[in-house]
Amino acid sequence: MEPTLRLIDTADWITMVLLTSLFFVVIGKSFFYNRFMNFIILPFNNKYIIMFNKKDRLINWFHIFLTIFQLFNFALFIYLARRIVFQLDNSAYPFIYVLILGLLGLFLLIKVILQLLNAFIFNITSTISELIFKKLTYLNYSGIVMFLANVILTYALKDSKTVVYVSFGLILLINLIGWVNVIRNHQFYITSNIFYFILYLCALEIAPFVIIGSYLKD
Repeated sequence: MEPTLRLIDTADWITMVLLTSLFFVVIGKSFFYNRFMNFIILPFNNKYIIMFNKKDRLINWFHIFLTIFQLFNFALFIYLARRIVFQLDNSAYPFIYVLILGLLGLFLLIKVILQLLNAFIFNITSTISELIFKKLTYLNYSGIVMFLANVILTYALKDSKTVVYVSFGLILLINLIGWVNVIRNHQFYITSNIFYFILYLCALEIAPFVIIGSYLKD
């Protein structure tokens, strides 16, 4: 009976995580309905970026709610994918999820602070703030894919590597669309500072994923 009880307990706390994350989306939609409706079609229409890429673009409640939603589900997706892909029995250790969530949140905060600090030093705060907003917006949108994947992996196809790989591919695709739009809209700025752009990619974009991949593998 113990294994059965353990699985039930695992499903219970994951359900709480999913409902909590969904709560932030519901609040965001309730208080910022027009903004939410533009956000939901983001990969197919750039209207959200154009309309809300203004003052206080990073510090507004809708953006904060969606970022929290994304962090909750990103951490859970890593937790589930780690167990499925590498066949690790971590179902009895929910604190691993808390650790992943804390590290993701800390990493995102430090990354944004470093980017804004560099922007302040080089007097390009407006441009960098715009870049951060656009990248975070697409990352937050990919949180929807993470949420759906987490639901499927928890209640339907619990050990499906296909769901993990397809979801990972969709997450990459959404963020790739965001990067293409960023590069296209800031082509002149990037080509004028190509060395710093490459350095930025290696230090703050590629390296973190290498570190996360190494953690998952270990």
